[in-house]
Amino acid sequence: MFNVNTSLIRFWEKEFTSVKPKKNNKGNRLFSPKEILKIQTIYQLVKENGYTLDGAKKALKSKSVEVKVEHSDATDLISRLESVKAKLLQLKS
Repeated sequence: MFNVNTSLIRFWEKEFTSVKPKKNNKGNRLFSPKEILKIQTIYQLVKENGYTLDGAKKALKSKSVEVKVEHSDATDLISRLESVKAKLLQLKS
């Protein structure tokens, strides 16, 4: 989704305490739409705006940063997640 290595997402999970995905019994991370928006915010700050990790942490704590997600992007993301969920439920049954 963000074209970054999964190790970077795991690193951000350790660095930013606000990102806490749930894990299943196998230890796989389950990201909610809310968690994805948090990661998107971190991505925008660090990768697109050039913030350092400390700068991004300060910006997130001060809440001076708003997530710049257009409505269509959020709607697209939610529909893609629901599609994946439906496929997984279908595989389960």
